[in-house]
Amino acid sequence: MHVHFALQPLLALLAGILILIRPRLLNYVVALYLIIVGVLGLFPSLHL
Repeated sequence: MHVHFALQPLLALLAGILILIRPRLLNYVVALYLIIVGVLGLFPSLHL
């Protein structure tokens, strides 16, 4: 039995939780999320 998680929804969930806990982290969380999603978009062969 294999459980496969997509990385993008997990990152979005983690970002949302961090923003709820610490609203001042909003700028950093959004920037980090966009960088990670952008890098993953540049390299679609990475199956994380």
